[in-house]
Amino acid sequence: MASLLQRLGTTAYRRWPAFIAAWLVVLIGVGVFAGTFSKPLVDSFTIPGIPAEDAAALQSELDLGSADAIDAATANVVVRAPEGATLADPDVAPEVDALVAGLQGLPQLSDTDADPRASAIQNPVVAAQALEQQLREGYAGQQVPEEQISADVASVSPLSTDGTTGIISFEFDVDAPTEVEPATREALDDLMADARDAGLTVEANGQGLQALTEFGVTSEVVGIGVALLVLVLTFGSLVAAGLPILSALVGVGVGLLGVLSASAFFELGTTTPILASMIGLAVGIDYALFILARYRSELATGLDRERAIGRAVGTAGSAVVFAGLTVVIALAALTVVNIPFLTSMGLAAAGTVAVAVLVALTLLPAVLGLLKGRAFGAQVRRQQSPTGADGRLLNNGVRWAKVVGRAPIAFVLVVVVGLGALALPAQSMRLGFPTDSTAAADTSARQASDLVADAFGPGRESPLVIVVDGRDVVEAAAAEAGADADPQQVAGAAQASYGTVVQWAAGQDGVVNAQVAGINEDGTGALVLVTPATGPDQAATDELLADLRDGQADIEAETGTVLGVTGLTAIQVDTSEQLAEALPIYLAVVVGLAFLLLMVVFRSILVPLTATLGFLLSVLATVGLTVAVFQEGLFGWIDPAPLISFLPVLVIGIVFGLAMDYQVFLVTRIREAHVHGADSREAVLEGFRSNARVVAAAAVIMISVFAAFVLQEDAIIKSMGFALAVAVALDAFVIRMTLIPALMYLMGERAWWLPRWIDRVLPDVDVEGESLQRDATPDDPGTPGSHRADGDPDGPGDGPSHRRPQHV
Repeated sequence: MASLLQRLGTTAYRRWPAFIAAWLVVLIGVGVFAGTFSKPLVDSFTIPGIPAEDAAALQSELDLGSADAIDAATANVVVRAPEGATLADPDVAPEVDALVAGLQGLPQLSDTDADPRASAIQNPVVAAQALEQQLREGYAGQQVPEEQISADVASVSPLSTDGTTGIISFEFDVDAPTEVEPATREALDDLMADARDAGLTVEANGQGLQALTEFGVTSEVVGIGVALLVLVLTFGSLVAAGLPILSALVGVGVGLLGVLSASAFFELGTTTPILASMIGLAVGIDYALFILARYRSELATGLDRERAIGRAVGTAGSAVVFAGLTVVIALAALTVVNIPFLTSMGLAAAGTVAVAVLVALTLLPAVLGLLKGRAFGAQVRRQQSPTGADGRLLNNGVRWAKVVGRAPIAFVLVVVVGLGALALPAQSMRLGFPTDSTAAADTSARQASDLVADAFGPGRESPLVIVVDGRDVVEAAAAEAGADADPQQVAGAAQASYGTVVQWAAGQDGVVNAQVAGINEDGTGALVLVTPATGPDQAATDELLADLRDGQADIEAETGTVLGVTGLTAIQVDTSEQLAEALPIYLAVVVGLAFLLLMVVFRSILVPLTATLGFLLSVLATVGLTVAVFQEGLFGWIDPAPLISFLPVLVIGIVFGLAMDYQVFLVTRIREAHVHGADSREAVLEGFRSNARVVAAAAVIMISVFAAFVLQEDAIIKSMGFALAVAVALDAFVIRMTLIPALMYLMGERAWWLPRWIDRVLPDVDVEGESLQRDATPDDPGTPGSHRADGDPDGPGDGPSHRRPQHV
């Protein structure tokens, strides 16, 4: 592979106009296709196979309504009267009426609420009276205690029992929450501001208003800014610093336009481009950085530019190819989770990474061919090249490697024990989805949720819906009654079964109320609304759902019905459980395939094994820290809440790819030195001498990109940014820079042990460029000591100033 990539790099450098033109054609062509044929991204959030989705399908089949609990653009305006007053007071009611009238005039508003028992938007006092009358009429002729009727009314009434707080619920007439326009949300903001001026407390939440949360400067902009600073410090040149940024932007541009083009053939979610842009930018900068750094190192040995870029692409480019493959594996493996939006995100990001690899291997050499001696121009500082007593480059990478080498066992113990201690909180990890009750405390969504919990109880926002299929009961009753069956008697048999289900649900621990919320026209199906005592983000609500499903078989046998539990809370809990169950499978697939790939790269068993075990240590420590800070409330940064369900999967996928990038770039240089004659200890020092600085620079860039998310207001975004930044920091500096060299010192020559039968089976990909060394001749301009063409003014880089003889 090294020889093939060397020829590719040399050709791209020599024929730079053709390669640059080709990439421009690709960029413009994909852009034109995307602009012409792409379809709008959708916001569908279906999770095939989970029990809650099966129950929702049964609900639709029984004609009990089929509103999508995830994609419904609902809104709840919570209004509270001034202290000491109620919403029905004469001086308060007109202000509430004015608010209601304004809401009725909002754009994009549907005619009726999603709840089949609710009427058009109206004053919550009036709506509560109408609802109570409707419920009492439904109970007419039944021996239902007044206490039960009052409890049922209170559980669904839009007015609190003390009359101080009301909920005005409605749904925007759009297909997805993301279609609610900013002007609509601004109009709602203005209405609430006017109501507040009138003395009311008014807040709003709901899925249709999620876009009310607005962020400031994007993380991509922050990441690019930090990347430029780090690259300037790394290369000391403004031109060289811009090359990795340019390479990454082209790769991300082609990748994202490719995603939009794919929407012409597949239905893609609005979240699909998010991961692609973040990871594409990350690896695009990394890959170009490593090839450019190797190019500078080869120039420092005396190679002319054309041969230097060929050697850089042949060696560092080989590492880029395999590093890219590990990232692609980690992202494409998201398909095993079987959640469509994660699958599309993973595949889109994997495609963008593949493009980033191609850009680094072809466009970067072509741009260097265009710039020639100006590639390291506009220098802002001179590169320092201190040498040790042996005449070789002595940088901080070498100094640190020597420190680790003095006591490798101690460093291994400190790392393992330290990361193990950080991982302990992971044992209590709870996964969930973001809710209004976990939003930032200063947001309207959170304040509305707090008002509801205070006035109606926390369970008001986490209802469970039991779908009851009574078709078998109706058929059995009709068959038993014969041809002269009384329709009312048959319907009564079904209703009796529904009542039994209600009693069973109401008797569960943690249930405030259970009642029949609707029956279809032919009486063959019913909805039972269950109101928990706890909110959507509390473990007791998850336990209640589990209890209902555990007892489902017994009540089905008793009543002859078929049950299913659905609703937004149930869908979120089921999705979290599916993600948790898929996590070990996903981890096994990613680690297993990457282990095989690394075994091909390093031709060793112990090196890939230590690489993957080190990754597991860093991920466990990351999860532990994230649980401690965001779930348990360590440091008091945010209000404690469960971690977002897909956080562990994304952390594993993203960080594993980046971690293996650093592993490949660092250890391939160690293996290269070993293959070219260095003993095991000298090989470690040579690897750190050459690549530690650029690995550290790449890691700092990534940490900065991810840490920028911590500056956002949303707690979920904060947790993702924190977890990714911590994971990269731990893996790059604690695992790759400390644990791995310590283990390499301890393993010595055994690090490269590989059974002969495996050695014969594995393909020889020559990542370390051994074939390039063999092909060199004494007259080769690439031989150390030869002059560089065109009087290249570039100063020496971080590469070795000599080349050891090869041991064959």
